[in-house]
Amino acid sequence: MKEENAVDLPQPLSTGPCAFIPAEVILDGVMKDPLLPVSHADHVSMVMGLHPAYLRCFLHTQNALLQPDGPLPLSWRHYIIIMATARHQCSYLVQKHSSAFLSAGGDERWLRGLHFAPPKVQRLQTLNKLLAHRPWLIGQEHIQELVCPGSEPRWSLAELIQAVVLLSHAHSLSSFVWGCGILPEPHSSAEQPSATPSPVGHISQGPFHRARAHHQETEAVNEVQLLMEKMMMVQQQEEEFTQEEMVTRFERERTESLLEPAEVARSALPDSVSRFVQDPDFIYQDFCPRGEQSPPTLRAQDYSWEDHGFSLMNRLYAEMAQLLEEKFQMVCGLTYHTMAMHTDVDTSTLRKALWNYIHCIYGIRYDDYDYGEVNQLLERSLKVYIKTVACYPDKTTFRMYSSFWRQFHHSEKVHVNLLLMEARLQAALLYVLRAITRYMT
Repeated sequence: MKEENAVDLPQPLSTGPCAFIPAEVILDGVMKDPLLPVSHADHVSMVMGLHPAYLRCFLHTQNALLQPDGPLPLSWRHYIIIMATARHQCSYLVQKHSSAFLSAGGDERWLRGLHFAPPKVQRLQTLNKLLAHRPWLIGQEHIQELVCPGSEPRWSLAELIQAVVLLSHAHSLSSFVWGCGILPEPHSSAEQPSATPSPVGHISQGPFHRARAHHQETEAVNEVQLLMEKMMMVQQQEEEFTQEEMVTRFERERTESLLEPAEVARSALPDSVSRFVQDPDFIYQDFCPRGEQSPPTLRAQDYSWEDHGFSLMNRLYAEMAQLLEEKFQMVCGLTYHTMAMHTDVDTSTLRKALWNYIHCIYGIRYDDYDYGEVNQLLERSLKVYIKTVACYPDKTTFRMYSSFWRQFHHSEKVHVNLLLMEARLQAALLYVLRAITRYMT
C-alpha cells in the first residue's frame, strides 16, 4: 500500500520516530536535507524535516529561547517547559526537558514535583493553565499579581515575557507531538503513551476486502477532486457580504465547532507528569459554554499580531519578536503548489481556512474574512482532528489522523500540524500580550 493511501486504517506503529508515519517516509524526507544530521536529530526534528525550510526557522527560534544568556536562568527555562508540557500529559517533552534541566545545573529536588520549586516559579501556575486551556480568560490582573512591586517574589516584565513565550511555545509543541504521534527516542525513559489505536481487525485479503478497499480509494480520490473544485469556486467568488452577514458566518462556524465531538474524559496521569500539574481538572472549555455569558470575541482589527502584539514583543524581547515573525511568515507562506496527486495548485485559500478556523476555535475573528469558506473547504473529519489536537491534544487517535485527507501525503498532514501549532501559539500570545498591554497603559 502506498504511503499516500491511508484507506485501511492499519494499527499505529510502535517503533520509529512516529506512530502515524512509516519511518522510511520520514527518513526519505530527512535525507534530502543535508543540514539535518540524522544521527543527532530528535524525533520532532525528523518529522518536521519533511519541511526543511520550516524546520530551520523553528530550530533557530527554539535555540534562541534556550540559549545560555537571558533574563531567566537556563535551568528555570527548562523547568517552565516541563510545567507547560505536563498540562497536556506530554511525557515525551517532560522527560526531554527534565534531562536538559539537570544538564543546565538545575536542582534535582525540583523534579520531585511543583511544590519543591521556588515560590516564584510556582506562581506561574495560574498563567500556565490559562495559556494552555483557556487563554481568553487572561486579564491584566493576572499580569499585575506577578509583576506588581507589592508582590513577592516579583517577576520583572523582561522575565515574564520570556516565561510567557516559553509556556506558549511548549503548549503548542505538545500539540504537534500528539498530533503527529511522535514516539520517544530509543534511549529515552519517557512514558509517552502510544497513540491510541482504533480497534481494527486483521486485514483480510478476500474479494470482499479488495472490493471494499477499491471503493474506499475511489471515494478518497473523489474527495480530493471535490476539494479542488471547491477551492476554485472560493477563489473565483466575487459576491460581497455585509459586515453583519460576515459576523453571522463567524458565529455560525464557532457554534458548529462547539458541536464537534471530543473525548474529554480525563485519564489518570502518570506520576512522572502529575507531579508537575496543579488543578488537573482545569481543561479546555468551549469558548462559549452553553448557559454562560461568553467573553467578547477578540477582533483581529482591535488586537492583532501584526499591528499590536509584534510591536509590544519588540519592545520587551526584540530578538524573539523578529524570530516569531519570521516563523509565522514562513508557515503561512509555506507551499509546494501540490495537493495529493495534483501539481500546480494554489493552496492559499485552504491554508488560510485552516489558520482562521484554529483562531475561530480560540474566539479570534477577522472582520474581512468570509467564514463560509471554512465550511466549504474543511471536511468534518479534519475539523474534529484540528479541534482535538489544538484543544485536547492527548486525546488524539490514529483513527483521527488517518480519517481525514485519505489520499494526501503524510508530509501534507504534517503541514496541517505546523499550521495548527503556529496558529495556536499566536492565539495564546495575542491574549497574553493584550493583557500586558492593558497592564502597562
